[in-house]
Amino acid sequence: MELALEPLNLISDEQRPFVIAGPCSAETEEQVLTTARQLAAKGCHNFRAGVWKPRTKPGGFEGQGEIALPWVQAVKRETGMKVAIEVAKPEHVELALKYDIDILWIGARTSANPFAMQDIADSLQGVDIPVFVKNPVNPDLELWIGALERLNQAGISRLAAIHRGFSSADKKIYRNLPMWQIPIELHRRIPDLPIICDPSHIGGRRDLIAPLCQQAMDLGFDGLIVESHCNPDAAWSDAKQQVTPDILDYILSLLVVRDEHSSTEGIRQLRNQIDDIDNEIMDMLAKRMRICREIGTYKKEHNMTVLQPSRYNEILEKRGAQASLCGMSPEFAAHVFELIHEESVRQQLQIVNQ
Repeated sequence: MELALEPLNLISDEQRPFVIAGPCSAETEEQVLTTARQLAAKGCHNFRAGVWKPRTKPGGFEGQGEIALPWVQAVKRETGMKVAIEVAKPEHVELALKYDIDILWIGARTSANPFAMQDIADSLQGVDIPVFVKNPVNPDLELWIGALERLNQAGISRLAAIHRGFSSADKKIYRNLPMWQIPIELHRRIPDLPIICDPSHIGGRRDLIAPLCQQAMDLGFDGLIVESHCNPDAAWSDAKQQVTPDILDYILSLLVVRDEHSSTEGIRQLRNQIDDIDNEIMDMLAKRMRICREIGTYKKEHNMTVLQPSRYNEILEKRGAQASLCGMSPEFAAHVFELIHEESVRQQLQIVNQ
């Protein structure tokens, strides 16, 4: 399904990407207004704050709720910034509209729930407001697209996606794994949909925000949503991933924003070379699969199992070492040959079961 989209028409500077900034949580009126004034003084046009903050486990600070909405409304009135909050159910939508909120976003836990998404979509019927949808907690592109489609079918045409990374038990560097290939595929599938990067939730640490912002720009993302707090160390939620408005301004001042629409004439010849090499790769893969089918016939004739773990391990070890010598990561080679092996096994199973 194609989405019926309209431009967001949100303000940004020519030298900088579209940015939404503000604290993880609206804690007090003073904290909200102080942060907003500092961000406005740095040229920020769009303010965010978490009003409802359901946490992984009960007992922590879960937001001030409706009490905080007049504070956010005061930010809009005093600074002229657009204001954005997260909504997770129809009651939140109703209150956001009551307090004249400009932008709504939907969190990762909500976008993962089609029932919740449909309830929110139904509550937005006939409303013209920008809605940003974060990726689901798990790496499920179809679920992400489905959430966007539900809103679009309800008449929301000013849509954007927020890439905030994906949960994983294997947390080495990032709080949430970037898995950039998923938003890249989203862009391929829906090229007119703006995609905004959330480096705060991907990184989970202040020192990762700057490199993640730059990586998002290098990949052609349309903007950023960054958590910024007037006193991050004292924040009531997610203190480690928030930066002061001064630090955020410094990070943005160093960003190199690439021109996605520059002429590609200078790289056309190189791309032609890549096309030729890709054709050769496909030819070699076809030859490899032909040999694999011959092996499958041999295994059938000699009543052998299709899967030979020792041979598979040998391939992964050899190609991983070879990749290192060729300037590629062993993990990349392992992933490539895992896919090749999966297809080889599939074809051999077809032969064995004929």
